[in-house]
Amino acid sequence: MAEEVKLFETWSSPFALRVVWALHLKGIQYESVLEDLSNKSDLLLQYNPVHKKVPVLLHNGRPISESLIILEYVDETWKQHPLLPQDPYARAMARFWAKFGDDKVVPSMWTAFISEGKKQEAALADATEHLQKLEEQLRGKKFFGGDNIGYLDIALGWLANLLRVFDEISSLKAVDGEKFPLLSAWFKEFSDAPVIKDCWPPHDKLISGFIAL
Repeated sequence: MAEEVKLFETWSSPFALRVVWALHLKGIQYESVLEDLSNKSDLLLQYNPVHKKVPVLLHNGRPISESLIILEYVDETWKQHPLLPQDPYARAMARFWAKFGDDKVVPSMWTAFISEGKKQEAALADATEHLQKLEEQLRGKKFFGGDNIGYLDIALGWLANLLRVFDEISSLKAVDGEKFPLLSAWFKEFSDAPVIKDCWPPHDKLISGFIAL
């Protein structure tokens, strides 16, 4: 009997995109169910009654929500192309920095993007400090996962796309090659990988969406 794999997502969600990348890296066939978050489907509310948001992975009728948790589920369920390292300490560190990205980098970057004046300056200073910590994690490595794209690369992959969008539509320039040479090199390596590049949301549509905010 064939496996049922469905992903409830939106076209623009960077969190759902994590799951898309993981499934593609693993070579897993799945059905994409696009949601309108202004009119959430009954199925989305049924499968994620706590947070009522995407992404939700439905595997053989069982729903899993929250993107980082879904990544671990995908990695444990389908063993090909491991995402998390085998070493327990390295696994713990990958989880730590993924959470750091969500808890620290995302809020500071978003605040810097939507605010002005001193509030923007303070948020950008915070973001720069956080990005410097990520820069240090890339020393001697091509990807956060080493020689291959792994869990932490996928968790932080939104940076490679959304920072480019922010740069285009605002005066915000959070990452430059001089200040962050390793992150800048990672942006290019990650973005140019075929399995990643083929899944990016339409750039012009993203630009229009953020301008409308």
